[in-house]
Parts: sequence; C-alpha cells; structure tokens
Amino acid sequence: MNKTMRNIALWLVLFAFLAFFPSLFGVYYTNMVVTFAIFSVYAISLNMLMGYTGLLSFGHSMFFGFGGYGTALALRHIEGIGLIPAIGIGAGAAVLLALILCPLVTRVSGTAFAMLHLAFGQLMYVMALKLYTITGGEDGIGNFPIPGIFTESLKSSPENFYYIAMVILILCVFLMWYFTKTPFGQVQVGIRDNDMRIAYLGYKIPQSKAVIYVAASLFAGVAGSLYGLSHNLVSADGSLGIWMAFSPMIYIMIGGVGYFFGPMLGTAIFQLVDELVLRYTESTELVMGIVLVLVIMFLPGGFMGVFDKLANKLKARTSKREEEKTT
Repeated sequence: MNKTMRNIALWLVLFAFLAFFPSLFGVYYTNMVVTFAIFSVYAISLNMLMGYTGLLSFGHSMFFGFGGYGTALALRHIEGIGLIPAIGIGAGAAVLLALILCPLVTRVSGTAFAMLHLAFGQLMYVMALKLYTITGGEDGIGNFPIPGIFTESLKSSPENFYYIAMVILILCVFLMWYFTKTPFGQVQVGIRDNDMRIAYLGYKIPQSKAVIYVAASLFAGVAGSLYGLSHNLVSADGSLGIWMAFSPMIYIMIGGVGYFFGPMLGTAIFQLVDELVLRYTESTELVMGIVLVLVIMFLPGGFMGVFDKLANKLKARTSKREEEKTT
C-alpha cells in the first residue's frame, strides 16, 4: 500500500469514527467533541493572525461574540430563517466589524496592534452589557429557536446538531489549511518574518494584513455562531468576556505557535486536563495556570514543537541508516 492510499484509508477511518461517535459514546461526550471542534476553529483563526502573520490580538473574542449575537438575533427576529443563513448572518456580522476596523488596525503591529484590540474587545463587551434592548444585557439572548435542516428543531436532536456542526467545522478547518498553503499564505509568513522584504517584493502590507484579518474574523464568527447555538445562549460574559479573549492564545501556546494543527492539539490537551481535574477539584484555573507556566518554561514550541523535533531526529536517523547501507 503506497503512501497516498494509506492516507486515504486513514481519513476514511477518521470520518467513519466521527459518523458513529454519537451512537458509541452518548450525548455527553458528543457535546464535548462539538465544543472541541468549535474552539479548535476559533483558535486556528487566531493562529492565522498570531502564528502565521505575527499579529498578536487580545480582542479576537469580539469577532467570536459578533458571530454569536448575529446568529441569535437573526433566529429571534427573522421569521422562517434557516439555520445556515442564520450562521451566515453571524459570520457576516463578524466580517463587517473587521472591515470597519481594518483601516485603523492594519497600519499598526506589535504591541500597538495587541493593545488596540484589547481596547476594542473591552469596548464591545461594555456595549453588549449596556445595549440591553438589543443584546439582553447581562442575561444575554437565550432560548431562541434553532431550526433544523432535516428536522423542525435541533433543540430536541443534539445528534443532528453534532453532524451539522462537524460538517461546517471540518469545512472551515480545510479552508483555513488551504489558505495557508496558497502563495498568499506564504506572504503571511513573510509579513511575520520580514515585512520590509515583502514590501520590496511589491506587496502592499496594510492590504495584505486586511485580507488575513477579514479571513480570520470570518472563521471566528462561524465558531462564535456555533458556540451560541450549542448553548442556546449568547451573552457578554460567555462570548465577549476576558476568558474568551485569552483562551485561544492558551490553546495555541500549548499546542504550538505557527503550527496549523497546534491549536487543535492544544485545545484537546486543555479540555482533557480540564475534564480530569474537575473530577478531583474545582480549582481548574489554578491547575491550568500551572500547566501553562510549565509549557512556556519547558516547551516553548508547544507540544507540536516536541513532535516536530522527534520527527526530524527520526528522519535524520533513517537517512543515516540508508546512507550506511549504500556505502
């Protein structure tokens, strides 16, 4: 069996496993997988800015929150709207916000970019609390209708929501992966490493940043929309709070900054440790803080960095053995 056929077989096994997951493991673990997928997309969208383009954002949660609020408001106020159009409205709201901010934020970088987004993120949080008639204030928007695609409502069918969410999220992951592999994806890395050289090659840095910025906001909006749907609630604390601003950075740092699948690995590790810790103590924040400190101190490249080093060592040993055989 050649490498291509082996890869196809592995993907088929993975898809079959995901297809039968709800039947095999029940509602609780099915919801855990949906949560993992949502936060993986959210973290990967930030990694497009942070890991590939070198733009650290402390306010990425505003796109996540706008996605959730856009979908919740659409489902509550637009009679007869379908699920996919509602998710599209949420993602569109996040993109609209990104387009409004683009002229300002894409002309700065480094600390200025990070702090500017922290300020905007907190501004959106306060606005969500104050605009009670639109956002529901502290209570948020809850108990909105969730139409199904093959059923009347997804509230009574968590398995159907699992399948819809997984299809959308797998598509998002594929599109983000494909985006990083395009020539423009290489421009991202160039902006991170040496933006002056990219400018000398004829690329307009602010416009290039704007494209990446809007793309990242789109996927963050989709993740926020699905998060709101999974909880049937969108609130300022739940979608725009300080934890939502910093959690994707934690996932990225645990998994590995600049590695595409690093955020997914970081999200999986975080959720697994969090689930195990909750069985013994409620001090999850303390334990996860210790884990993060240990990762930063001893695994600066994250777990993907460790795997990458091991793979390189294995490859070097294999090539050395082949050379010895030929001689």
